[in-house]
Amino acid sequence: MPPVFRNDPYLACNFEVVVNGISDDGAAVKGSFSEVTGLDAELTVIEYRTGSEPNRVRKLPGLRKFSNITLKRGVIGDLTFWNWLVSAMQGNVQRTTVSIILLDENRNPVMRWVLIRAWPCKWTGPALNAKNNEIAIESLELCHEGLEVDGQA
Repeated sequence: MPPVFRNDPYLACNFEVVVNGISDDGAAVKGSFSEVTGLDAELTVIEYRTGSEPNRVRKLPGLRKFSNITLKRGVIGDLTFWNWLVSAMQGNVQRTTVSIILLDENRNPVMRWVLIRAWPCKWTGPALNAKNNEIAIESLELCHEGLEVDGQA
């Protein structure tokens, strides 16, 4: 799916997250998350200088690095993502493909970021406080080995 171009930017509030193959029946799981952060790719810089050149540093491309992705949602009692983490903690790391899909105002997909070989590395439970009337939010952090944009050249 190539990105859909338009002059006005898309709203950041319409998106869905699809995690392939982690449910008990092996189907993809769609998570209703309220926040996704960490879509980040970096090419590290290697600085190099030879003694025969003037006083300057050459900059060479180094390793590709990708930040962990943090998914946040209200606690709804669904244990699919928790069970995925528990399985990883027991030594059965199940790497999978995760799609983060930006939707337009009519909920049609317009852009997709794909995490390669993703797996859960951290879960954070809600902050519970009887004095507040806030939603109980849990977060799941995913590490991955690559980030692609659907439709890239």
